[in-house]
Amino acid sequence: MNNPSNGGTNRRDFLGKMIAGATMLSIPSFSFAIGDAVDQESKHMTTNSAENWLSKIKGKHRMVLDVPQPHGIYPFAWPRVFLISNHAAGTPEKDCCAVVVLRHEAIPYALKNELWEKYKLGEMFKIDDPKTQAAATRNPFWEPKAGDYAVPGIGNVAIGINDLQSSGVLFGACNMAITVYSAVAAQKMSLDPQVVKKEWIDGMLPGVQLLPSGLWAITRAQEKNCGYCFAG
Repeated sequence: MNNPSNGGTNRRDFLGKMIAGATMLSIPSFSFAIGDAVDQESKHMTTNSAENWLSKIKGKHRMVLDVPQPHGIYPFAWPRVFLISNHAAGTPEKDCCAVVVLRHEAIPYALKNELWEKYKLGEMFKIDDPKTQAAATRNPFWEPKAGDYAVPGIGNVAIGINDLQSSGVLFGACNMAITVYSAVAAQKMSLDPQVVKKEWIDGMLPGVQLLPSGLWAITRAQEKNCGYCFAG
């Protein structure tokens, strides 16, 4: 896997959050929260559902986009560019497949607007609303508003998750990242981490598949002959 390094800062920050979460919740509680993923899996993420998601990867030209952190419009612009440029080269959308794996600090993009507002995900993950330039209280890439994303000389571009799904783009979300960050959010609000994790999983966007981990999905997609693109 040709995964370029983006420096150690984000990795250290993620590990720091894991350690901080474990300390704040106590090691046994944090370990239980991760172990409880097995129970959640039985309802939301069976092996069959994850494998069925992989089976949707079809077409002559395939790409998996690794999204470990918010990075402006790029995690959502690149799959559109992939489809547009293939079309320009004579390959229609139906013969292409882009797979977007939301993991690490990009995990809020897999969640509904209500969770962004309740848990202040824009503030927690440092994601601004494209309209207000303040911390987002909605998922800015789910059913975006007209004019949210415009390119000079082109106009509005359809890079909402819903728009991309309509073009056959597949989205998956990392269960491990949801486990860690929901636990951190729960501690901050003095809530039960298991309850918050369930709420986050139940509040995932339509069509987004919960996956064992982002790394699992990226490697499996590459086994399905997807080229790798770092999009974070």
